[in-house]
Amino acid sequence: MKKMKQLGLLLLFIWPQFVLANVIDVTFHYVGPTDGQVWAGVQQGLTEANLQGQFLGQNYTVQATTIDELKKIPPEQVTAILLATDANTVFKVAGLQQFAQTPVFNLASAADELREACLGNVLNIPLSEQMKLDAIAQWQAKNEDTPVHAQGWHEDFVKFAASQLNNRFTRNHQSKMDDDAWAGWAAIKMLSDSVARTQNTDGDAMLTFLKNDLSFDGQKGDTATFRNSGQLRQIVLLIDEDNNIVAEAPLRGVAGGLDSLGLVSCR
Repeated sequence: MKKMKQLGLLLLFIWPQFVLANVIDVTFHYVGPTDGQVWAGVQQGLTEANLQGQFLGQNYTVQATTIDELKKIPPEQVTAILLATDANTVFKVAGLQQFAQTPVFNLASAADELREACLGNVLNIPLSEQMKLDAIAQWQAKNEDTPVHAQGWHEDFVKFAASQLNNRFTRNHQSKMDDDAWAGWAAIKMLSDSVARTQNTDGDAMLTFLKNDLSFDGQKGDTATFRNSGQLRQIVLLIDEDNNIVAEAPLRGVAGGLDSLGLVSCR
């Protein structure tokens, strides 16, 4: 027993030194405004990633850059690209040959064209326009006289630890978390979780893991994964005219589950 205690004390002493000696520095590159909700969500994700990283020997930073600057960065130095831009800019960055095997995250555009193009390196976090329309149609099939709109996130969502996420975000940023903020947070969260699981920062390896092995808890219920269209499967919140959450799509009894919302497959 005495030897076990001595071993425990030894491990307690050397563990921080071991972690510090093996820190993985991870940089994500971001193109978009460095104010507003997407950026606030990215920063919230970064804060949480670094809290976790203290115990796992990982240090995360987000480097704001321009497309011209991005083109000059060797691809082996880029783990992932985060874009809070319009659809045309996403297409432009995704089409750069040097980043053909690098995760390119769409954090802001709902354009169906980005999903229909089925670009192999693009990962779409926001709801597509078609996902929103499908969710509303499910509601109106049984509630035709009650207008609603569809959102990816809501400040009053409380299930699945959503209330804790909302509280953390509001405390740190003095604003309510919305779809844009959730998208920024979610991208950093899934990336840092993936680095923790794979112990790899290579863009090619990261893209492969995200597309094939990701099982993401985004505080929304139902495990979120990526379709081969690049769209993140996720619950859609239905909001009434008084800004109340009235339902979550897919609605109960609808065939297909999460795949009843939006473009299902490229094939």
